[in-house]
Amino acid sequence: MAADDQFIRGAGMLAVLKVLESGELYGYAIVEALARTKGDALHLGQSTVYPMLYNLEAKGLVKSRWDESGARPRKYYSLTKAGKTRLAEDADQWREITRAMASLGLSRIGLPLLAADSAARACPSLA
Repeated sequence: MAADDQFIRGAGMLAVLKVLESGELYGYAIVEALARTKGDALHLGQSTVYPMLYNLEAKGLVKSRWDESGARPRKYYSLTKAGKTRLAEDADQWREITRAMASLGLSRIGLPLLAADSAARACPSLA
């Protein structure tokens, strides 16, 4: 299920920054990297990713350069120092939010098991 547009705005920006953490990529490669994630939530199309990249560049979080050495020119994006800082800050906030949501009983995917959940799994009869 694809995520709601409102919800994906913040999560999408964080996802793009995270994809760029591994190195410089051109726009369509970013779209494809997001499409390879599990589920449909981060399958952002070009019409979403490119404006997001322009916005991130305007904020100084990514920088771009043109490479015309291939069969066709491509614009490559990479994180700036400010982008790396923002990624670290947003990732910390994301972890806090997902822990809080997990404590409410929502998905624990990708999170360390909470102590109570771990105990319940070890001994289901006590749950």
